[in-house]
Amino acid sequence: MTSRLLAATALPLALIAASAGAQTLASDTPATFAGVTTGFDYDQRHVDIAMRDGVKLHAVILVPKGARDAPMLLERTPYNAERGQSHEASSHGRMLVSPAMADYVDGGYILVSEDVRGKYGSKGIYVNERPLIGPQNPTRVDHATDAWDTIEWLVHHVPEANGRVGMVGTSYDGMMVAMALTHPHPALKAAVPMNPVINTWMGDDDFHGGASRIIGYDYYYQQDAEHGSAGDLWRDGYDDYDTFLHAGSASDFVKSRGLGQLGFVRKLHDHPAYDAFWQAQALETILPRLAPTVPTIWVAGQWDQEDMYGAVAAYEALAKVDPSHTQHLVLGPWKHGGWAGDGSSLGPVRFDADTALWFRRTVMRPFLDGLLRTGGSPVPVPPVLAFRTGPNDWHAMPGWPAAGAGQRLYLRAAGGLSFAPPASDGPGGSGADVDGADSYVSDPAKPIPYRMRPIRPTYASGSAWGQWLVDDQRPFSDRTDVLTYETPPLTAPVSMAGAPVANLVASTTGTDGDFVVKLIDVYPDDYAPDARMGGYQLGIAMDIFRGRYREGNEVARPIRAGAALSYRFALPSADHVFLPGHRIMVQVQSSWFPLYDRNPQTFVPNIFDAQPGDYRKATVSVFHSPGQASYIELPAPPPASATSLPVAP
Repeated sequence: MTSRLLAATALPLALIAASAGAQTLASDTPATFAGVTTGFDYDQRHVDIAMRDGVKLHAVILVPKGARDAPMLLERTPYNAERGQSHEASSHGRMLVSPAMADYVDGGYILVSEDVRGKYGSKGIYVNERPLIGPQNPTRVDHATDAWDTIEWLVHHVPEANGRVGMVGTSYDGMMVAMALTHPHPALKAAVPMNPVINTWMGDDDFHGGASRIIGYDYYYQQDAEHGSAGDLWRDGYDDYDTFLHAGSASDFVKSRGLGQLGFVRKLHDHPAYDAFWQAQALETILPRLAPTVPTIWVAGQWDQEDMYGAVAAYEALAKVDPSHTQHLVLGPWKHGGWAGDGSSLGPVRFDADTALWFRRTVMRPFLDGLLRTGGSPVPVPPVLAFRTGPNDWHAMPGWPAAGAGQRLYLRAAGGLSFAPPASDGPGGSGADVDGADSYVSDPAKPIPYRMRPIRPTYASGSAWGQWLVDDQRPFSDRTDVLTYETPPLTAPVSMAGAPVANLVASTTGTDGDFVVKLIDVYPDDYAPDARMGGYQLGIAMDIFRGRYREGNEVARPIRAGAALSYRFALPSADHVFLPGHRIMVQVQSSWFPLYDRNPQTFVPNIFDAQPGDYRKATVSVFHSPGQASYIELPAPPPASATSLPVAP
């Protein structure tokens, strides 16, 4: 029996041995796959372009089939050039790009998307917001030289192109356009930077009024922790209010997530004031050093929750050195990047038509066609084109109005708000102005949320980040740590265009403190056009100011406890009409959390490093007496000769 068993197993063992080392299955995956694209209406090319230092940057070029003598649009991005042209797998080129850019594909434009150095397909090292060559960048390359070298390559290696290039981009990509304009290639004939990052300390992204925007840590983790995207920063709770409050100081949060490994996070910590580090990178001061030659439309959003400062600041700076009138500003009723979406509404606020579509088709496309198409004729664009919220119409202006420089809206006793300055006997002779101040207790242990809780992380599912600036402010107006001032119902429209300026006379029992001022349009209680908007408190211009910088942004100084001091700071730009029947409201408070870090209200050298014992309650008083009046300067409305334009696309 043993011999028969051995004989039975000998044959399979012999077959296995005989087949050892021989391939028995062929791979189902070919060495290369040759796709069939004969039916495609485009040609997509993936190229690596050498910069002047030898580093190669990755770009994706979308060329419509049959294109000849075609204009090019270039976008430089840290957000993956491949993804920017791969929204859908399709034989139609318009399906590979965002809906806002699909019309350009249909119109025969060549679209180019390029990864900035150190990100995704591009080689080299990544420096977030890489400074231009100068004090903060001792190398011989920056985003301006990279844009130049890229355009130089494109005009010589894309045979379907006509040699005329435009640059477009939003946010960081808008900053890439702005940097390219500091040393423009001769083939760069038009530029449209939208919601661009221009100065991250003065009001774009990182700081506002000296207060640190700590929710930005999500972005820097996602962007800087990996060559591509690191994804979402982990949380241990659903509500960001709890997450940041329990973490402690900004540095405590950084330590808890290991974010100190990221170079830009360390830079934020080391430069809390507007020192030489930030000043050397301020594009609104760098751009005017060279008289502008490239026709440019700077696009701003009235409710831009990320970069509300940059476009207006860049335009204002360049308009002063622009005798040829090449620079233009468009202000739309949009959130960050809202120019590219549906501009008929934002949250519950409706604008009667798709304002973004109108801008894209009536302004942006003709502007680019006139400058980039062979034989094109530049179309007239007013210096400033703004959408006036309230009446909901577009109008042109000869320039952007100066901040303030208009009517003064005074805080008054008993929660009043008036264009008449305070008198010693109070409004209407009531005697209510006897003490001349209103007070509240600001408690860092219970900071005021910047929107209704729960507050989801910025990029999380369910986040309302994109529209929070139009959130109803009623949940905050009756808090005991918020001062509220309100006009009676208006009998005539009140117009403003530009940046309102807050002028507070205030004291605090602490040695540091923040001031948040909100300029609000209060809808009638019974609002016939939309009953849901009855009594709605719509923020028109809202921002924060850190008291330690009241004597200058460059150096922090403690506040004299108990002293009535002046605090003057600009709110974001807006073009708005407070309509008859509406009320104007101003709210004043001392925290806006966790949008901005908590001020401990005890002066410390660096608020990032505040210790638990530094966070103390303080009594804040805001004055409204004749000799210590607090008021908002509403910027002057546009001149009566401003041109009205149709809103319908």
